[in-house]
Amino acid sequence: MISLSSTTQAETAAPRAVDQVDIQKYAGKWYEIAHLPMYFQRKCVSNITAQYSVNADQTMGVLNSCRIANREMISSEGIAYPQNEGNSKLKVSFLPPGLRWMPFTKGHYWVLRVDSEYKVALVGGPSNKYLWILSREPQLDEATYQSYLETAKHYGYDITKLIKLPH
Repeated sequence: MISLSSTTQAETAAPRAVDQVDIQKYAGKWYEIAHLPMYFQRKCVSNITAQYSVNADQTMGVLNSCRIANREMISSEGIAYPQNEGNSKLKVSFLPPGLRWMPFTKGHYWVLRVDSEYKVALVGGPSNKYLWILSREPQLDEATYQSYLETAKHYGYDITKLIKLPH
């Protein structure tokens, strides 16, 4: 006899980063299509973007921006450190450079899925706390969006809590 809980567990898997990310192709501007609620984005009401650049030491510069309620654009600058050979697991810090050495100040940034043309990406981490769907364009067609939602659901993310903000 199969219990209902074992069936549910079989349908989901722990988040797993893709094997390889070409950081040169990944660099550039991404539009956030959706995200799980998180403290750092609590003031954002629209136009959330992430700009990635490759540094000489193969770390990545990160510039996250969004529009807040008073129509002002705010941003946060950070750095992403590769954690595996394939560059698909990163740790990101938004602390000032002098404080980035401190332990427990870097968040996980795992590329869970990216299309072959680097136009759409699903980003999360080893837990199910953070999730982003990113696109090179401000809008994403519904079929592609649903496909990435299915991947997120497979990895155990609660997609009912995703927030979609306009661009």
